[in-house]
Amino acid sequence: MSKFVSKKTTPDKIKTGPSLLGRMFGLAGIAVVLGLIIAFLFLLQYADRFGPPETTSREILVTIPQGAGAQEVAKLLKAKGVIKDEGAFLWAVRIRSKLRQPVDIKAGEQALDPSQNAWEQIKVLAKGNFKFYPFTIPEGKNLREIAMTVEAAGFGKADDFLRLCYDPEFIRSLGIDAPSLEGYLFPETYNFPKDTQPRAIIRAMAGQFLKVWSKYDTLAAARGLNRNEVLTLASIVEKETGAPSERPLIAAVFFNRLDKKMRLQTDPTVIYGIPNFDGNLTRAHLETPHPYNTYVIQGLPPGPIASPGEDSISAVLNPAKSKYLYFVSKNDGTHHFSTTLAEHNKMVAQYQRSGGKS
Repeated sequence: MSKFVSKKTTPDKIKTGPSLLGRMFGLAGIAVVLGLIIAFLFLLQYADRFGPPETTSREILVTIPQGAGAQEVAKLLKAKGVIKDEGAFLWAVRIRSKLRQPVDIKAGEQALDPSQNAWEQIKVLAKGNFKFYPFTIPEGKNLREIAMTVEAAGFGKADDFLRLCYDPEFIRSLGIDAPSLEGYLFPETYNFPKDTQPRAIIRAMAGQFLKVWSKYDTLAAARGLNRNEVLTLASIVEKETGAPSERPLIAAVFFNRLDKKMRLQTDPTVIYGIPNFDGNLTRAHLETPHPYNTYVIQGLPPGPIASPGEDSISAVLNPAKSKYLYFVSKNDGTHHFSTTLAEHNKMVAQYQRSGGKS
């Protein structure tokens, strides 16, 4: 009888490969790594092309021509060292225009910072970070002197400035009724961007005057004075003294003389009417008739002889209460005031001996 023996067999080792899920995760991991690498490289390129060309903040002045397109601006900024890459700047301009509104780069001299990136530069250029240049118009300067100051500050020719100051149509457009802007350009420190035209500068000066005058308009009307009369007298007060405390007294002297029908007899008005005055006021000058010679004419001259400051305007509308009719320089920036001609002549002689001037 044969025996059947059942044998337990051990199968050969089966070669197994990765499952579908495993393969998917492997590919995903590779894709993530590749994506990170690409993103890293993109950021490096972004930082290189869109980033700031410098790490330290400083000012670079760039003049954007009127009507310049983005491509011309990009080339200019690259040449000045404000941006790293022209193409990146132009791409950023296009993207910003699509996402928000068209980029309107302001013309003129702008102060830019090379430590800012391309996006920040576009924002600054669209807003207009203009470089401002200050100049000061002191109290008591006339139109020609103001025009020369403006020219010296680099804002055009003095003659062009003066022509506008006597242009009737332009003067009316400012809301001023006067034959010229003498006295109407307020003394102040002004700041303007480079290449600002005289027309805009005059508008700012006249606008500042109107702003200051608005505080005194009602008071002038209450005192029976029009604006031209106030400014004319204030300009004379401005020229007669540099001592603030004396202005109300000087104003009082002139009002007292006007009330008594006395001539004002003030040297600055005579000088204003002398063409090309050389600094030497003579008796012949005092006796030569012209509209501003207050030794000859009665009352006020036709208009202001300079731009008065607010203190002089205020002094005319708030004169001191006094009976003084005369004053003479004491050679120290102040004056001696007198009520009688005899006292005045005595003080004139005294101060003239010590180098004074009446």
